[in-house]
Amino acid sequence: MLKDDDSPDAVFSEENAFKTPSSESSDIGRKWYRKAEHRIFVNRSLHLQKIKFYGFDMDYTLAEYKSPQYETLGFNLVKQRLVHMGYPAEILEFGYDPSFPVRGLWFDSTYGNLLKVDAYGNILVCVHGFEFLKFSEVYELYPNKFLQLDYNRTYVLNTLFNLPETYLLACLIDFFTNSSDFIREKTGVKGGDIFMSYKSIFQDVRNAVDWVHIHGDLKSKTIENMEEYVKRDPRLPTVLTRLRESGAKTFLLTNSDYNFTNKIMTFLFDFPHGARPDEPHRDWKMYFDYIVVDACKPSFFGEGTILRQVDVQTGALKIGIHVGPIQQGFVYSGGNCDVFTQMIGAKGKDVLYVGDHIFGDILKSKKIRGWRTFLVVPELVQELHVWTDKCNLFQENQALEAFKIWIISSFNEARSRERMPILDMAMNIFVNELQALDVRLGDMYKNLDSSAKEKPDISKLRQAIRDATHKMDLTYGMMGSLFRSGSRQTFFSSQVVRYADLYAATLLNLIYYPFSYMFRAPAMLVSTTFSFKDLTMRSLLVRCRTNRLSRTSSASLWNRR
Repeated sequence: MLKDDDSPDAVFSEENAFKTPSSESSDIGRKWYRKAEHRIFVNRSLHLQKIKFYGFDMDYTLAEYKSPQYETLGFNLVKQRLVHMGYPAEILEFGYDPSFPVRGLWFDSTYGNLLKVDAYGNILVCVHGFEFLKFSEVYELYPNKFLQLDYNRTYVLNTLFNLPETYLLACLIDFFTNSSDFIREKTGVKGGDIFMSYKSIFQDVRNAVDWVHIHGDLKSKTIENMEEYVKRDPRLPTVLTRLRESGAKTFLLTNSDYNFTNKIMTFLFDFPHGARPDEPHRDWKMYFDYIVVDACKPSFFGEGTILRQVDVQTGALKIGIHVGPIQQGFVYSGGNCDVFTQMIGAKGKDVLYVGDHIFGDILKSKKIRGWRTFLVVPELVQELHVWTDKCNLFQENQALEAFKIWIISSFNEARSRERMPILDMAMNIFVNELQALDVRLGDMYKNLDSSAKEKPDISKLRQAIRDATHKMDLTYGMMGSLFRSGSRQTFFSSQVVRYADLYAATLLNLIYYPFSYMFRAPAMLVSTTFSFKDLTMRSLLVRCRTNRLSRTSSASLWNRR
């Protein structure tokens, strides 16, 4: 994922997250782009004019929780629960480090490892506690550096709520495997007559997390200090009002109960005015045509539960099954997609559903019901910042892997032809190293053809690629980018590509587009030998030129955030 759509294996187009504003060929004109933090990115073409219903999740969608404050709160509450369950009090000393966890990791409960994998289960990064395993160590545990997704063994940490859980798993594995009271074994740790499997540690953490979310203090502490944990943005009532003014209907579909939803939504719309400064304040429920709480997604998209009306005065459910109609200003609980869409008169592709949960919100609504999907990915802010700020590292790795011999001669020709000052920003850092590697590589192969029996040692070149990949990953955090490891797409990235029609850092970016907008995805071009020479090098040169010209303005833009 996260590729420039000038590359031969591009996935995204005009709204591609890593396409620079002027990477189009100068002879056909340059396409205009919104500021990076305002853009919505596209995987599949979608015409907003055809959308009749806009649906929204609440947690991490309408309500964006502040990071790392909210993750720290969840992390601390789960620690306390584990101690209550019998874990040693020393774990209370763990502190949450937001630079470590990233969404989309797999936890292998057999060996206690956090795995960053690609779309097919090929292991890109393997961490035991905080120990990053070497390639040889990974091969010992996983033949061919591969693990098939087996939900009895692996757990996919896909949601933003999973971030503190991810870090806590690493802390616990590190704590027990390095404790003098325990002996490390392949599938767990042993202390005296007690054996703790990694699977049992994982199950304890899962149970503690569920308890904190369902029965614990997470919701009450969030409500007690919403200024600390919840972002409030005056653009939210404006976006929802404009959607309805365009002729579309809006609905809220959340798994949260009514009492929690009401408090969070009241806070989000707590402004002295309405959608415009000259309009009076309106209750949050007036911004939605339909409201459903306790939806139990993803079950909602299948069998679901009984649809009942909520007494908004008490929060209690009214007796009996609600058989319709669904009216504005009223709140409903449960139900399923069949009943809901029938009552509001919606068909699959009439609906654009906006959510943050790749499985509960996006995958199931797309796969089972055919809804159009909009994934909220708050991490895009950081991903885009690193991409633009660390362009030289990405170009270095791309050059090392894709061009090797060809790049130097082509660069000299292109520079004289285009008269671009491109190396100053992106290429000076690596061109000397690359040229030396290229010369050595050429010398190794210059007298060899298909009759050759000897095999040149290109291990140093391969190590240079690995070093560049490592430098790239560290610019994002300890576990690297959410979307890729070097040139490889992550499992999370593949899910976004497959199930999210649109994605952005926030749903509020809808405010920067007309509701007749056509999001266009590009025709895919299969990667071929010629495409590297004819397309990729040209794209690389143009991008570096553009990044040099725009880097100052981009840096100032991010600094203002």
